[in-house]
Formats: sequence, structure tokens, C-alpha cells
Amino acid sequence: MATKARRIVILGPPAGGKGTHAKRLAADLGVPHIAIGDMLRREVAEGTSLGRTAKGRMDAGELVPDEVVEEMVLSRLGRPDAARGWILDGFPRDREQAEALERQGVGSRVELALALEVSLHEIVERIGGRRMCRSGHVYHVVTNPPRTPGVCDVDGEPLFQREDDSEEVVRHRFEVFERNTKPLLEFYD
Repeated sequence: MATKARRIVILGPPAGGKGTHAKRLAADLGVPHIAIGDMLRREVAEGTSLGRTAKGRMDAGELVPDEVVEEMVLSRLGRPDAARGWILDGFPRDREQAEALERQGVGSRVELALALEVSLHEIVERIGGRRMCRSGHVYHVVTNPPRTPGVCDVDGEPLFQREDDSEEVVRHRFEVFERNTKPLLEFYD
């Protein structure tokens, strides 16, 4: 019987479905889903020095500097729950990050890279309707609306649209993905 890959990166544009697929895969494989965007947003919410560094870049649709993200990710991969494998969502974002991950050795070596392809038009529609509460429950005004408009079904918190979900920022994030992340398809071929 062939073994299943357990060290997987999911590549795709913003709102391309990386998180959705990563959560399902992680549950099926019994490994952690490591979402870099969630980790960065948590740092921002907690007001850490990393969070302050990241906030301005994220709000503008820019990537957080490699050394900051690499340190955060490699530290997370060193935790006991990641010893059997992991699903990375949002990392690596460029060749330098992919090479840094590979240099870490066998426990960090990617076994499978999945690429999700979604058009810019679809991404703008997805993100334009995305709403969430402070606890991170996510909705979409058309495809997954809350029972009461503007209110989280789970905890009753008000819903909001993230600052980095504006159409202008989304278009810029897509361009950054095309320029920096899409070439990773060749790296992992």
C-alpha cells in the first residue's frame, strides 16, 4: 500500500480556496493545517512587534518580508503536532521561501504541491462578498450568508469585511501572486 503524502503545500491566488481545501485535507490526514495568513492576523490582533511589521504590508496587499514569515513558519513546523506532517496554506509565497523550507531537512521537505487555479474575476467576486466576525467565522453574502444579515451565527458578533479585501487590494494581491508565487509551480514540478 502506498503511503499518503503528509507534507503538503497548497498554492493558489488569494481567495482561491486554499484554506477550505487545506482544512479538509488536514482533517483527512490527521496533520495540522498551518495557515500563514491566520497566524499573521493573530499577531496583528495581539499587537506584537511581528504584527505591527506585518499590518501595513498586509493592508496594502504586499507580502510580509521573507525572513519574518520564514522564522514564524519554521518555528511552527518544529512543534510536536507537526512531526507527522502538515498542510501549509500561504507558504511558500516565492522561490526564496520554498528554498528556505527545503534547506530545513527531511521534516520540512515538501512531498506534494497542489495548485489551485481561479480567475481574477472569480476572486474579486469571492472576496467582495466575504464577511467574518472577530472570532474568525467566515461567511459570504451570496454563497454562505449568515441567518441574520451582518451577525455571526455562531457567536452573535457583528460581521465585517477585512481591510485587505477591498477590490483594489485584491487586484494587487493577485498581481503579486502571479509574479511571485505562480513560478513555484515550476519549482515543485
